[in-house]
This record gives sequence, C-alpha cells and structure tokens, in this order.
Amino acid sequence: MTTDLSRTADDFGDGGAFPEIHIAQYPLDMGRKKTATSGGALSLQVDAEGNIRYDAIARQGHNEDRIIHSQFKDLVPLNQKTDIEKVSFERPDEEEVKETTEKTREALEKIVQGKIKAAQPKNVKSDQPSEPTYIRYTPGQQGEAYNSGAKQRIIRMVDMPVDPMEPPKFKHKKIPRGPPSPPAPVLHSPPHKISAQEQKEWVIPPCISNWKNAKGFTIPLDKRLAADGRALFAADRHAREEVRQRSLMREKLAQKDKEEKEKRLRMLAQKAREERAGISTTAATGTGKSSKPDEDEFSSEETDDDVSKLKEREELRRDRRRERERDYRLSRMGAEQKAKYLAREQNRDISEKIALGLAKPTVSKESMYDSRLFNQSEGLSSGFKDDEAYDLYDKPLFASSAVSNIYNPKKNYDPDMFGGGDEQEIVQKLSTENRFGLTSKGFSGADPNQARDGPVEFEKESSDPFGFTQFLAAAKQGTKRGLENVGEGSSGHKGKRAKE
Repeated sequence: MTTDLSRTADDFGDGGAFPEIHIAQYPLDMGRKKTATSGGALSLQVDAEGNIRYDAIARQGHNEDRIIHSQFKDLVPLNQKTDIEKVSFERPDEEEVKETTEKTREALEKIVQGKIKAAQPKNVKSDQPSEPTYIRYTPGQQGEAYNSGAKQRIIRMVDMPVDPMEPPKFKHKKIPRGPPSPPAPVLHSPPHKISAQEQKEWVIPPCISNWKNAKGFTIPLDKRLAADGRALFAADRHAREEVRQRSLMREKLAQKDKEEKEKRLRMLAQKAREERAGISTTAATGTGKSSKPDEDEFSSEETDDDVSKLKEREELRRDRRRERERDYRLSRMGAEQKAKYLAREQNRDISEKIALGLAKPTVSKESMYDSRLFNQSEGLSSGFKDDEAYDLYDKPLFASSAVSNIYNPKKNYDPDMFGGGDEQEIVQKLSTENRFGLTSKGFSGADPNQARDGPVEFEKESSDPFGFTQFLAAAKQGTKRGLENVGEGSSGHKGKRAKE
C-alpha cells in the first residue's frame, strides 16, 4: 500500500488504481483529457548533428524558407567558408541572362497586377454582361399531368444585374499584424568564472536616507556610511587635484618671476655695456628704461613693515571716506530727519555700535566699568537677616509715581457741601472753592496777581522749541564716534556719586 499520492503512470506500474486512495487517479493515462500545454515556452530543438538550435526563438512565427542569420558562420564571408563549394565569378552566358530576365519580368508583372487589382473596387461589376448559359432539363416525372406535357426543357441562365449604388454586403475586418522582423543576433563572449574583485564591484550599496526611516528599520552603520564613504573618497580625490593645480600654478608664477628678473638683469647689463662702449642715448629713452628697474627694485625691497603700514593707511582712508559720506548724507537731510537720525545714533547700544563699526576704542589703557552697575544695593539693603524672617516683599507694590495717581478723598471734605448756610455763604464757597484743582496752578511765565482788562494775550514761541539747532551744533563740534570720553565721563560720574 502506498501512502503518497499517485500522479504519474510509473506510480501504478502495470496495475490499476488504488481503491483505498479517494482521489481521481488515471492509471496508464486512461480517462485523462488531452489538453494542450499552456505557456509560451519553447521546447529544445536540435539539428541533424545533435546540436541545440538556439535560434529557434528567432524563427518563431516565420516561414521555414526564410533566411535568418543567427549563427557565427553567417558572419564569415563566402570566399572564406570551408563547408560550401567554391563560388564561381565567371560571367553568365546569353541563355542564362535571358532566362533570368524573363523570371524577373514575370515576378514584377505579378506584383504590379496585384497592386492594380487591390486598387480596383470590389463591389462594382464590369458593364459588359456575361454570355448566357443554356441548360437542358429533363423532369423526373413524365406524363401529361406534369410539366405541361413536356418531356424536356431548355433553360437559359443569365447573370442578375447588380445595382451600382448597393452598399457592400461584407464587413472588412482587420486581421492581426504579422510578426516583426527577427531580432538581431547578439554575440556573447564565452562564460568565465567571476573573480572576487568583480563580485565586490557589482555590490551596489542601498540608498539609505539620513533623514527618513518610515518603517523604523535598524540600519547598520557600515551600510549607512557606504555611500558617504564613496562621497568622501571623491571629495578627497577632488581636493588632491586642486592642491596639485595650485602647486602647478605656484611653480608657473615662480618661473615667470624668475624670467622677469633675468630679463631685467639682461637689460641692466645691456645698458652697462652701452655706457661702457660710449653709445649715446637720448635722455627720454634713458629715463624711460631706468624707471622700470628702479620700480622693480623698490617693489622687491619692500618689507613686512611697509606692507603693514600700507594696510593701516588704506584702512584709515576707508574710515575717512565713510565719515565724509556720513557728513554728506547729514548735510542733505532735513532738520527733523537729521534730529531723528542723531537721536537714534546717540541711543544705540555699544553692541550695536560695534556691529555697525561705529564704536571707536579708547586710547586710555585703564580698566573701565559701567557706572550703572554701582547704583545697585540689593544685597546690602536686605540687611542679611535670618533665613526664617518673613520679608518676601522687600518693596512696596506701587511706586511713588503710581501712588500719586490713586484716588484719595480730600481731607477738608464737608459732608454738607452747598447744603447748609445762607445764600451768601454758598456764593462765597463757589467762588473760592478749588473744584477742579486749577486754582493753585497757573501758567508758566504769567503773573497771577496781574489784573487783566481785555482779552487773553499770548506770547509767540521761539522757532526752535526743542533746541534741535543747539543740539546739532554741539554734535558737529564734538567727535564723530562719540565714545572717546566714555572713561572720563564714567570717572566723573563716580566722583560725583562720591561727593553726594
């Protein structure tokens, strides 16, 4: 008894099906339907010599007589092939030429006639009627009662005329397109064993993003750095190439300087020889020739100190140019815009002035401190009390300026204001009472005791009420930076605080 399922004919041997296996069984393929093999795979084919025909896929869908070049021997010229007879290049005789010409003419006529017939209409018959056909007909039943007593009849058959306006009776259907031309043969090199170096070169590292990991995979560090390593290698190679180019450029510049120096020495030697030989030259030519060597000698004798002094002078020139531009812009501004600009410049913080290049360091080397830091006495005012003392609020809630704005009732408030007394007392209170707090206040520059017997007179204010003109004059007389006397001002401020 077999426990596995029997599928092929060899499983049954010479016997029949196994009754204890309850599946469909086909011993000797009896009862099995003959179905065509599915799929487009081609079976291996061999030629007469037993070699596998690899060009079977190229011949699929084509006629057997079609010539398809799919082997290496098809690339060998005819005069170099050994498996065919020697090709004759003799001129053909007259009979062979006529025979070939006749075959060519017939083939061309066949092609032309086919093209002409294809262009003619299919549903219109020719105008010439065909000849009628006569048929002798003898009926099978003879007698007076049949066929009007005639024993034979002659039938005339003619073609039925065709309506030229009748539409076609058949529908043209597109047939599937034929197979294309066979693919070109691809000649491969013989297979060889792959080396370890080639295997390493074929390993392409995966593209791993340094920012995205949607699935949350744990990516090894060597895989993550594989692409970065190649990039670093390319960057290193590029940097080495740049260094090499720079070194070549330095060598070229040194060679050029050497050539110029040699040229200058040759010119000096030529001039010395001319002077020794007594050749007279014009003054202009002599001065023109001698000026260039002097300049070159001066440029070659420059030291580092001269270069540093030159840089300082250039920096000073740039500062002076910026100051002149600033003065020019101030002179073109209006009075109001100029005042706003100067106020903004004066109120700038020292960090902003340093960033804008407006801060100028002081000449004095003494240590400078911000005087605002010495006005704080927070630690000393607390008195260093005990830690358990409850003095969380060391300052009042409202400052002195805020206390004056809080409403307080008047001390001489009369609860019976205007309610008691006679009429004279009420009139006296109304005339002498400070209802809105304006009786004690007056105008600046006005005499409160002076009597007035006419309308109110006003004095005209000055043209510069805020003192902008005086402020601008003081700013122009002062320094441009405004920070030269910071140390002096701070020291004076400290002295003033000490006096207080």
